[in-house]
Amino acid sequence: MLCTKLQNEINSSIKSIKRIRSDHGREFENASFESYCDSLGISHEFSAPRTPQQNGVVERKNRVLQEMARVMLLSNNVPRNLWAEAVNTACYIGNRVFLRPGTRNTSYELWKGKRPNVSYFHTFGRKCYILNYRDQLGKFDAKSDEGIFIGYALNSRAYRVFNLKTLSVMESSNVVFDDTRLKSNDHEEEVIFSDGSPLEEVVVSPNVGTSNVNNNDTQSIDRVPLLDSKEPAPWVRILHDKEDIIREVNEGVRTRRQLANLICYTCYTSQIEPKKVEEALNNEFWVLAMQEELNQFERNEVWTLVPRPKTTNVIGTKWIFRNKSDEDGNIVRNKARLVAQGYSQIEGIDFEETFALVARLESIRLLLSISCVHKFKLHQIDVKSAFLNGFLQEEVFVEQSKGFVDAHHPNHVYCLKKALYGLKQAPRAWYERLTQFLVDNNYTRGSVDKTLFIKRDNDELFIAQIYVDDIVFGSTNNTKVQQFVDVMSHEFEMSLVGELSYFLGLQIRQLDDGIFISQAKYAKNLVKKFGLEKAKHCDTPMSTTLKLSKDASGKSVDQTLYRGMIGSLLYLTASRPDISFSVGVCARYQSDPKESHLSSVKRVIRFVNGTSNYGIWYSFDTNASLVGFSDADWAGNCDDRKSTPGGCFFLGNNLVSWFCKKQNSISLSTAEAEYIAAGSGCTQLLWMKQMLVDYGFNQGTLTLFCDNMSAINISKNPVQHSRTKHIDIRHHFIRELVENKCIVLEHVGTNDQLTDLLTKPLDATRFKTLSRSIGICLVE
Repeated sequence: MLCTKLQNEINSSIKSIKRIRSDHGREFENASFESYCDSLGISHEFSAPRTPQQNGVVERKNRVLQEMARVMLLSNNVPRNLWAEAVNTACYIGNRVFLRPGTRNTSYELWKGKRPNVSYFHTFGRKCYILNYRDQLGKFDAKSDEGIFIGYALNSRAYRVFNLKTLSVMESSNVVFDDTRLKSNDHEEEVIFSDGSPLEEVVVSPNVGTSNVNNNDTQSIDRVPLLDSKEPAPWVRILHDKEDIIREVNEGVRTRRQLANLICYTCYTSQIEPKKVEEALNNEFWVLAMQEELNQFERNEVWTLVPRPKTTNVIGTKWIFRNKSDEDGNIVRNKARLVAQGYSQIEGIDFEETFALVARLESIRLLLSISCVHKFKLHQIDVKSAFLNGFLQEEVFVEQSKGFVDAHHPNHVYCLKKALYGLKQAPRAWYERLTQFLVDNNYTRGSVDKTLFIKRDNDELFIAQIYVDDIVFGSTNNTKVQQFVDVMSHEFEMSLVGELSYFLGLQIRQLDDGIFISQAKYAKNLVKKFGLEKAKHCDTPMSTTLKLSKDASGKSVDQTLYRGMIGSLLYLTASRPDISFSVGVCARYQSDPKESHLSSVKRVIRFVNGTSNYGIWYSFDTNASLVGFSDADWAGNCDDRKSTPGGCFFLGNNLVSWFCKKQNSISLSTAEAEYIAAGSGCTQLLWMKQMLVDYGFNQGTLTLFCDNMSAINISKNPVQHSRTKHIDIRHHFIRELVENKCIVLEHVGTNDQLTDLLTKPLDATRFKTLSRSIGICLVE
């Protein structure tokens, strides 16, 4: 807290904080803050409601900082989303420049007892260059990234700079400032406009030399040197009316001054997602995004403007606005999407078939493991506006988009030639278009996974996995990679080409000796979302002494909150099998959650808080042998006594797939529960075996490890025993697999049973041991 920091900086034996005055904000008026003040003997006073003058010092200070920040932002056309940096810098400067009333000292000098050094001050918003020490640069690559100076670091001797390449704020002492940033040789005109008012022209007068400035003005400028009086005024631009910019989509941006101005803004992004079209049209970043979306329609020849049919169903359209983030959660671009209101489509008239394939997460992890076997890098591309490339079989009409209605034909509608986002058949149309294109270019579709495409040339292998418009691909020969990029770029427009680093929410780091998969950023946001970032960490996600049940007499909790926690954690299990069991158990009580269930979910989140940077490690030191482990927790459910089977499956040393799910029927013995679990494990092994054939790996007899000898014997000996004759026939297919030598069940000791992590709560020592064994670790 601020009070604690101030108390540490002053000599508490001589001076101390006696009184704090604030308004009635909840951040001040709460039991925690009152307890803190009481412990230090601080008197906490409040101003009367709606009477800010009773706390006038701080209120006036807020206004001064706000006005300084406004000038700093506007003087150099710095994006408004950096307002917090401007306020911080204004406060930093004010403490070192403004004199305290009644003294000849600044606030800094009164507090620190020494004069401030301002020799390192620079103008806010000035263009600068930051030394690039992160990327591996070539001999002739630029050593610096261009940026905007936005302030000073508080905890180090460094500048705060907005990097225009990475679109992130960074601190660095290796900064070179461009002193020509504010200079101009010509005078231009500035247009000031507001919503709903006509444009007015304001002529900028010539610069006034220092000889024309009176003494009082000179002293003021010397005291607060915001701009050098010898420098000409900043460049200004002419902004044309929005209708002149976006009326003719096929002509793009044609204005003389607006083009340069908007190109400058492409270096930045809006941090706020507008809810309405009117809000977006008042933001230059979102106007650019909307313009780019409509340009895609023109380039792809998606539609034709036609008179409105009298008897045909016309589907409405809607703008959707989303911020796109990178693997670290930083907003990298604004995306505007024009979608059709597909809920108004009529089946049999507006659409027929709608099913479209997407890759499973297990397929993606298998692809990552295959790349480790071959030791090659994976790459990714994103097809820009992919659905606009799919051909429609039906005749579909849509309304003109709001804000972009043709002035000459306001009652016309668009007849679609290609699919539009929001149409029920759009995913299928895109999948069929992409599949046909790849097949025509000699890429073979997988026999099991129809989103997998392969091309072989002697010993060279190329593989690509499709997830809607995101494509992950790699090859043992880099030439094949470039060929694929060229083929795709010739047919479709690409918005992302590079090494695989972020896919379906997974952060993927490709290192020299392996691949690390995590969801660190998502995990941290999850903890913060539910307000547990300061809670005590747990060593395990579930207690070994607590057995969850329906708890009919317990106190009910917010069902929406509980389901939100479960849903968020389920998404995290894509890279964290160590929490799969605990999340699965808690998920059983979403219909009527109690306090005991909420406490268990919070324990899982507290465990995630302490291990947010953990993930799965895929090592290059591996092979293509396929093995599995299966286990079951017999009658582990206290409510219906059903068992919980689990399984984990490895390609070499790398964990590819796992499951943890309560059985549908009650098992009468441990052997029966383990036998059914082994059957589920066999189905997964068979699927992976067939997948590996497409990759060029033919597996022999597969091994499934089980720690129950009775279950192993049942699979080998088809005896109609009195204690097994009731088992459903669908579970006995494992006997045929064993008889045909497709799969062999091997016994594994309890201490080596890795699937214990997925079937029961464990103590901290056992939990950490098994987590490391399946590849859960932290990679710095």
